[in-house]
Amino acid sequence: MRDVILPGSLNELWRCFEDKPQAAVYAGGTDLLVGVRHGLLNPEALICLDRIEELKGVGERGGSIRIGSCATHVQLLDDPLITSHLPVLWQAIRGIGSPLVRNMGTIGGNICTASPAGDTLPPLYALRAEVELGSKEGSRRMPIAEFIMRPGATRLQRAEILAGVWVKKPGEYNLHHFEKVGLRNALACSVVSMAALLRLAPDGAVEKASLAWGSAGPTIVTCPEAEEALIGKPLSTEPLQEAAALVRKAVSPISDVRADADYRRIVAGNLLLRLANVLK
Repeated sequence: MRDVILPGSLNELWRCFEDKPQAAVYAGGTDLLVGVRHGLLNPEALICLDRIEELKGVGERGGSIRIGSCATHVQLLDDPLITSHLPVLWQAIRGIGSPLVRNMGTIGGNICTASPAGDTLPPLYALRAEVELGSKEGSRRMPIAEFIMRPGATRLQRAEILAGVWVKKPGEYNLHHFEKVGLRNALACSVVSMAALLRLAPDGAVEKASLAWGSAGPTIVTCPEAEEALIGKPLSTEPLQEAAALVRKAVSPISDVRADADYRRIVAGNLLLRLANVLK
């Protein structure tokens, strides 16, 4: 029977790390506890972050939004800052798991699991989000694209936690779109997903683009070449096909029980083609 420790503040958390240096940290536990139950993880103790108020909530800091790492998916779906400023993230969270998972799971857990199929990750990459990492020594920030190294691996150091996520308000974009393809309509782990942020001119031409794909490589895949190929052109068949061809070259998917690599490569490009239907 493992100890489950519930610190009520960050200062208490740092003391817990000193007492239990090999402990595993969790908030909702929708990933970690499954691993422990199946014998895949064997930490000396479990530290639950749920009672630490500093890690919760959503706040507005000038031109940026800070999301506490322990904010649950349901809380984010109901938060006016998310619905107003980050609809691409809201769209992604809406399709995560089941109501139970959305009530328990947190954005910090989704990020730290570092799965290329994590639904919040493509929007956060497209939004150029930064993660805030905290420890007894202080805090530091880095782009999320640098934080996630490979499946299941991040740049978290010992006795350090993900404290929050920072996103600049993407006011320069007037089209937010997230879509994922799964094996079923609900409770589906994505076969491929895509987040797209676009600024369209009054005549429909693309002025700016930020794109990211999930389940298409060992980490989230971005494709600056495809973004550049869309600039100055409408979201019509020919420009999108040109950009989709670049995407299919950029992705490096694997074959697994959900789909083979060739299928994922085709779908990654097809998701971009579907942007032509978004404006209809």
